[in-house]
Amino acid sequence: MAITVIGTSHIAKQSLREVRQAIEEGKPDIIAIELDRKRLPALLAKKREHARLSDIGRIGLKGYLFALLGAWAEKKLGDAVGVKPGAEMKLAYLLARKAKIKVALIDQDIEITLKRLSRELTWKEKFRFLKDILKGIFGGTPEFVFDLNKVPEKEIILRMVEKVRISYPNVYKVLIEERNRVMIDNIKKLAYHHQGQNILVIVGAGHKEEIEEAFSKSYSVSVSYTLPKGMSLSMDEGAV
Repeated sequence: MAITVIGTSHIAKQSLREVRQAIEEGKPDIIAIELDRKRLPALLAKKREHARLSDIGRIGLKGYLFALLGAWAEKKLGDAVGVKPGAEMKLAYLLARKAKIKVALIDQDIEITLKRLSRELTWKEKFRFLKDILKGIFGGTPEFVFDLNKVPEKEIILRMVEKVRISYPNVYKVLIEERNRVMIDNIKKLAYHHQGQNILVIVGAGHKEEIEEAFSKSYSVSVSYTLPKGMSLSMDEGAV
């Protein structure tokens, strides 16, 4: 059994090539994707739905505003390189369906994440986030320079993650640290229930290091693994 982790950029053409190659050449038994049951249908929809004011009641004001700004920034960058955000995850899912490969959706429910963000995100971090976006729009000197068509080098990714951890500690906690824990737990559960099968894990590059580290040593699933209370794993029925 092997667990292989690919770190992607959600708008990079390189990620599309790497995902296709990993699936077509690696022939995994299961593909674990950084998505949940709400984000997958939204990604597959022909017309993307935009955040609505009515969402505030479910996910909180700060989570709503963060999602709105984040989606806007990601779309702008995607338009610049001609790749829709999340295209590599969509490709992975469609290739899995075509090859009849099982798909596991390993990310935390997006509404839980945004609710957590609304509770934890400070207004100081919110204003700093807005300031950084405006700085980028109006030509401030970029701290990180790389080709948007490619996944950034490991060193740059680590520096970017560290920047988020220091400048936005609660954003880091909710969007990276907590979700990494959820995804690692879900992959362990997946491995335990599908012993002997090869698993391809596809996540954003910022998650790759910690997830890969969790499985860097020889991973044995011979001992029963109990998932933390409240944790669940979504398997896409249509891909089986």
